[in-house]
Amino acid sequence: MTAIRTPARHFAPLAIGAPEPYRSLPVRLERMIHFVPPQVEKLAAKVPELIEQVDVVLGNLEDAIPADAKEAARKGFIAMARANDFGATGLWTRINALNSPWVLDDLSEIVGAVGNKLDVIMVPKVEGPWDIHYVDQLLAQLEARHRIEKPILVHAILETAEGVNNVEAIAAASPRMHGMSLGPADLAASRAMKTTRVGGGHPDYRVLEDAKGDAPRAASQQDLWHYTIGKMVDACAATGIKPFYGPFGDFSDPAACEAQFRNAFLQGCVGTWTLHPKQIEIAKEVKAAKEVQEKVK
Repeated sequence: MTAIRTPARHFAPLAIGAPEPYRSLPVRLERMIHFVPPQVEKLAAKVPELIEQVDVVLGNLEDAIPADAKEAARKGFIAMARANDFGATGLWTRINALNSPWVLDDLSEIVGAVGNKLDVIMVPKVEGPWDIHYVDQLLAQLEARHRIEKPILVHAILETAEGVNNVEAIAAASPRMHGMSLGPADLAASRAMKTTRVGGGHPDYRVLEDAKGDAPRAASQQDLWHYTIGKMVDACAATGIKPFYGPFGDFSDPAACEAQFRNAFLQGCVGTWTLHPKQIEIAKEVKAAKEVQEKVK
């Protein structure tokens, strides 16, 4: 018995009346996915300015949104989506985890209210293709009910050890797959890694040069995320979807942020998350520098 849909059925809508899945991803500039907490009126009011500055505006409903603000964030995102013309700028949202009490309302209310404006839904803590299959089927039903004209894509966050272990199956789980992002903070917790940083390296993760008698030995800090990014990039490249680096949490260290973004771009990531306005220009500059290097070659 096959574990995947047969080729003849792979691109068939999963609900009667749902839009047909894309055969290939839309071509869009996605250097940075900029996160906005939609329940914070002061920040939501800046969305018109952000649309001119970023490639993707994402209304965040999950981590960093307190439990007592979840409904306000959802309503704020819907209001934000309705109030703005996003043009060529992508409109995304990160829903709550699939085992949370908020996720069904996130999907049903948002698709019903602004499904024709929404480009991508980011799904946190994806552990296997079964999570994508669930969201895929539910989105098709909601698209059919609300007469959504184009398919809403799905972007998975890798932030558990099981998700990384199943990364190839996740990438190939649905034609609705847009791409994946590395979620280093939750992944570190899932692996019991000894770091509390949100992205970036750790001063104790290093190698020493060979001993030369009693002379001091140089130490070089290593990249904690190199293996995982490489594995994610391979899975995405093999299936034609897009790999992204995730968050860098230390807003006071732009040099380290730039280094992490550059490492990810050099390994094949097409974009990254930006959590603070300062990081938007860093993402643009790193991507531009990489493109210049490629042209020189």
